[in-house]
Amino acid sequence: MTINELRAKRAQAWEGAKAFLDARRNEKGVLSAEDDAAYTAMEKDIENLGKEIRRLERQREIENELNRPTAAPLVQPPQSASAAELAMPRATDAYKKAFWNAMRSRQVAPAVSNVLQIGADGDGGYLVPDEFEHTLVDALQEENIFRQLAKTIQTSSGDRAIPVVASHGTAEWMDENALVPESDDKFSQLTISAYKLGTFIKVSDELLSDSIFDIPGYIAAEFARRMGAKEEEAFFVGDGQKKPTGVLAEKGGAEIGVTAGAALKADDLIDLFYALRAPYRRKAVWVMNDSTVKAIRKLKDANGQYLWQAAITAGTPDTILNRPVYTSSFVPEIAAGSKSVLFGDLGYYWIADRQGRSFKRLNELFATTGQVGFMTTQRVDGKLVLPEAVKVLQMATK
Repeated sequence: MTINELRAKRAQAWEGAKAFLDARRNEKGVLSAEDDAAYTAMEKDIENLGKEIRRLERQREIENELNRPTAAPLVQPPQSASAAELAMPRATDAYKKAFWNAMRSRQVAPAVSNVLQIGADGDGGYLVPDEFEHTLVDALQEENIFRQLAKTIQTSSGDRAIPVVASHGTAEWMDENALVPESDDKFSQLTISAYKLGTFIKVSDELLSDSIFDIPGYIAAEFARRMGAKEEEAFFVGDGQKKPTGVLAEKGGAEIGVTAGAALKADDLIDLFYALRAPYRRKAVWVMNDSTVKAIRKLKDANGQYLWQAAITAGTPDTILNRPVYTSSFVPEIAAGSKSVLFGDLGYYWIADRQGRSFKRLNELFATTGQVGFMTTQRVDGKLVLPEAVKVLQMATK
């Protein structure tokens, strides 16, 4: 079954679930225990269809990647190799080959060591080849939905000052020949740092000596999974202490747009939608936990229309009030006092990557167990540069 057929089937299942809810609610507006179980089964089918759609989309992406040509045709006269190498030394085949030879071998030959000098870092490791770093960044984006929505910048130093307009000047009506009144913009400044994030993995000597084993692919996937999850957690709920300041942080995070009651209602989401100023709504998205989406699926507006709408086009997310919905396990679930729904333009959350990720091979630490460690570190920070661009729904404390 194709992705489009699955999406159509999912949309049909959702329409059936909505009709079931409308037909089976009693005079108190609730379902019987038997009907509730039946509706839960319908929801489960919808969720499973969604998972299968995402699985097929990912499979198609992998197949497209594998089917790409291994080399690009020449469309212009070749440039000087020395000039290209001087411009991007870590992108050369020589550096890439030397890097992975060093990762596989306990003893680094002098010729290999000389090539790697251009990528040595201050901690004794080597900066990863440019091509591999691009692979790692791509993998991080797949693991980390926040990087798909936020603005990413590259920094070459530890701190970077970001000017922010705190208030705008205004124009005024005036008499003929009168002085034009002064009205200046006011600026504030945010500083983005570079916090260190790191992890290491262990690989057996047998695997390292096996030329068939895809060391670069394995390391990229595993490091992406670990570091992507840790990044996303910090981008949502980080407190700014040795880590980025999350968009849901008490200090430096998004503004509270709506405080809901004991239970989430359709009016709460509509109020949150309009709590965000119109200029930001054009690119705004909803972000919430999967469990929150499940609760919202049952909510209707004043016209009896369900707020949540399933996507029927391949590659597009579901929507609430015609704006895309994304989910993350790091957004708190519905609970007393929790910030459970985020709505806004996350392009105003800036992620600062210090250029270059460092790799280091740990030969002796696990030698007695016949293993070799690989350690990687990166420096990253993140901050919401304009708090009014994102609004949050917070549940009542009681």
